[in-house]
Amino acid sequence: MMSHCECNILLVEDDPNDIFLVERAFRRANLHHPIHVVKNGDEAVMYLGGQDCYKEREKYPLPALILLDLKLPRRSGLEVLEWLKQQPLLKRIPVVVLTSSRENVDVDRAYDMGVNSYLIKPVAFNALQEMMQALNSYWLKFNQYPSVYST
Repeated sequence: MMSHCECNILLVEDDPNDIFLVERAFRRANLHHPIHVVKNGDEAVMYLGGQDCYKEREKYPLPALILLDLKLPRRSGLEVLEWLKQQPLLKRIPVVVLTSSRENVDVDRAYDMGVNSYLIKPVAFNALQEMMQALNSYWLKFNQYPSVYST
């Protein structure tokens, strides 16, 4: 089982401003989890699959949580989710969609494909910080982790 301090986060986000704000929200909330960032859907698949430059699991560990944007270059967030849910062990990693899309079709499709939670990026930084604190409490502190992490 993973301890609280070993919780790595994979942030799949192409917007540099959103990357900055999420990392800043974690710091401001005094949350010190390592955040690994990939900027497109193909990179997310390579990271999670341990391919190419992401082969070293010491340097690129499996995340305890994936924060996934939907609107990504090369492969959309939903395509990443679809790939992930076809992987025997990786499909157990909790995925939280963090996006600006309020489209019902996106929300429904993400849940149909097995997303664990769907969050709309707040506009105000304080709201983002509160969201990251809540996300930390639920997914990284209280959540029971699947056995993908003990392999």
